[in-house]
Amino acid sequence: KFAEMIKAEPRNFIGQPVVSLSRHPTICDELGIEGRHIDLRPFVLYGEQIEIIPGGLTRVALNKGSLVVNSSQGGGSKDTWVLRS
Repeated sequence: KFAEMIKAEPRNFIGQPVVSLSRHPTICDELGIEGRHIDLRPFVLYGEQIEIIPGGLTRVALNKGSLVVNSSQGGGSKDTWVLRS
């Protein structure tokens, strides 16, 4: 049935490969520190000059072993701190 839905309305679907995510020690409520899959979203300003903002947004899988990091599907986010540049 799913294949039929794609064939009927292909513009409504996106296919992409699974991206290998980094694992990072993450502070988890009541569990202490555990490894979680993450991806880092840095911010870059582009104008007359290019400026890389110190910090960014780290999206994190809330469940151990999960690859889901986007908030609409059950992931979360944490601030990213740059201690030195």
